[in-house]
Amino acid sequence: MIVLPRIVLGIETSCDETAAAVVDSSRRIRSNLVLSQLDEHRPYGGVVPEIAARSHLDHLDKLVERALEEAGVACAELDGVAATGGPGLIGGVFVGVMTAKAIAAASAKPFLAVNHLEGHALSARLMEPLDFPYLLLLISGGHCQLLAVRGVGCYERYGTTVDDAVGEAFDKTAKLLGLGYPGGPAVERAAEEGDPTRFDLPRPMLGRPGADFSFSGLKTAVRHKAMALSAGDGAALEPRDAADLAASFQAAVAEVLADRCGNALARFQSGGGSGPLVVAGGVAANQALRARLAEAAEAAGSRMIAPPPWLCTDNAAMIAWAGLERLALGLTDGFDFAPRPRWPLEALGSLGSAAGGEDAA
Repeated sequence: MIVLPRIVLGIETSCDETAAAVVDSSRRIRSNLVLSQLDEHRPYGGVVPEIAARSHLDHLDKLVERALEEAGVACAELDGVAATGGPGLIGGVFVGVMTAKAIAAASAKPFLAVNHLEGHALSARLMEPLDFPYLLLLISGGHCQLLAVRGVGCYERYGTTVDDAVGEAFDKTAKLLGLGYPGGPAVERAAEEGDPTRFDLPRPMLGRPGADFSFSGLKTAVRHKAMALSAGDGAALEPRDAADLAASFQAAVAEVLADRCGNALARFQSGGGSGPLVVAGGVAANQALRARLAEAAEAAGSRMIAPPPWLCTDNAAMIAWAGLERLALGLTDGFDFAPRPRWPLEALGSLGSAAGGEDAA
């Protein structure tokens, strides 16, 4: 008997990327389209929620149509429609959820509200058949967490940031150094040309027990260095100074992340966990951080897995895959689901031992 793969349409609109993808349970990405809004937000130095929501509304329908066409799939052939239900900018989330509900209702298919963070958390399983449990470092513009991933919907948080997310620290540092927007890639590019040992920057939380993070002090230290270099008059930094400060900042972040992951891996392994360290989220696209985290995992007798950079940043393929994972467990949502600006992973609750043993395939 031939078992056909399940097929899910995914929609992602939680921030400033309008995305649609079609993925099946054999891990085949049949289409994966992302429409960037960078040019619309660049004049403001950051994402403007109202502009983002309007752009999603203007472009999502056509993007979904193109994704289905590229995949060679009709709505009638879908097994479900998944959309980011939160957390995120509520206007954008609303656009994606309502579009997904309309498609699901019109085609009589299940609707799946996906937690955006769970999309990142499960993205490594889209690339390879990775077993539960594993340790997750989730690093993005709005989130910085270490969690034990025990199954779909089953997460135990080990640590989180007590102030700023690491992605926010990258964005603010880029702005302070005059490197442009988006900040993360700009800092990484500048750091490639810089001396990471020139500036002595703090390593918040380094050496402390636990797995919490703090980046506000590091961000403040970068600001003070930048002000000193410009004599406090707000003048643009010399390219060499900006590159060296970017490299020093990135090195400090890498050391802190490695230290926190080392503590989390020790806790995870002491509890019987033998899975790898998975690094996901937009900041996980940074190659220097990946290299340092791979060293930390190896030192702990583990290994690091990170999805390819295009799967780390916001995309709909991970949302479709998370929808497939939930669909395999019979976890669908009603049309009364309300979009959520905040939705912690731990709030998903444990789905029981079955969640840890199932695979969308």
